[in-house]
Amino acid sequence: MAGFARFVLLFILSIGLSAWAQRPHWSEAEANRWYNHQPWLVGSNFIPADAINQLEMWEAASFDAREIDKELGWAEGLGMNTMRVFLHDLPWQQDAVGFTHRIDVFLSIAHKHQIRPVLVLFDSCWDPYPTSGVQHPPIPGVHNSGWVQSPGANALTHASQYPRLKQYVTGVIGAFVNDPRILAWDLWNEPDNINGGSYEKIEPGNKIELVDRLLPQVFKWARSVNPSQPLTSAVWKGNWSSGDKLNATERIQLDESDIISFHNYSWPEDFREHIAWLTHYHRPLVCSEYMARPLGSTFDAILPIAFKERVAAINWGFVAGKSQTYLPWDSWQRPYVLISPPVWFHDIYSSDGTPYRKFEVELVRQLTRAALPSTVQ
Repeated sequence: MAGFARFVLLFILSIGLSAWAQRPHWSEAEANRWYNHQPWLVGSNFIPADAINQLEMWEAASFDAREIDKELGWAEGLGMNTMRVFLHDLPWQQDAVGFTHRIDVFLSIAHKHQIRPVLVLFDSCWDPYPTSGVQHPPIPGVHNSGWVQSPGANALTHASQYPRLKQYVTGVIGAFVNDPRILAWDLWNEPDNINGGSYEKIEPGNKIELVDRLLPQVFKWARSVNPSQPLTSAVWKGNWSSGDKLNATERIQLDESDIISFHNYSWPEDFREHIAWLTHYHRPLVCSEYMARPLGSTFDAILPIAFKERVAAINWGFVAGKSQTYLPWDSWQRPYVLISPPVWFHDIYSSDGTPYRKFEVELVRQLTRAALPSTVQ
């Protein structure tokens, strides 16, 4: 680690001393040229089963390379070639060199399994008050009961924290600016999500206004280090069929993204409609969240469409663990403590590697094999 740590430290110190020529927003031609060199991209939103949230995944005391290696091996066995993985600004604040080293370890494990992840820097979902250190145990029967926002409400509402957030963005992306192991950077997950039904009452009252002010800056910070990988932020709700139907956040996301990413947890006909809306941007499409079985978004229904349309498909999630995302969203109103849900909401595998539904894993393998060039099948 010594050599890598020295490199990272020198890079971090250089952030305030050097200036990069900010790369422009990719043109449609550049974005499509990049996408034409990619395989059909298939994967999951990934957090290891033994981590309740991003902090437990990435902090030094709980980072578990062995568990990550095991689970990414299962993903490789399905033919998956990407994973969407959430970072967090607090491990960077604690120990930037150590955090960057752990990202490097993760990327080495992923590379071993032929997986190129999408790394997510910020996230507006769930608990707006993250704290470092030991995380609380899962709340029995509740979906994603420990997930935390980045930046948290305290950082989002205090502009004095923005220089620290800028260092996080430029530092992490800058450390891996030309790293071919990274597929793309997802700068902010569901930025205008106010978490109705869970944390809405303790969110900042002007959260969306604050996000809309900061999100363009995050894109600017990311571009300032001239990354070779594309930048994106996924639209996730509403009607995107024309510009006049977009809210302010969606306009920023779609105007600034090099590649277009989106979320869809509905029926296949709705999925097709949303693809049709977004094709008007003439850019590669990445569905970075889908698959909620009781809502009609299943592997059976969605993945063949994504295969036919060559839309990248990244489901939520992978292994049923401490995040408990196999439980439905409504478990926040009625926890599943006495009975189990009739159908798993998300996730593919139990923690011992047993697939929830064998047909699903067979379908994923079938389609990922069909997408391979004939010379390697």
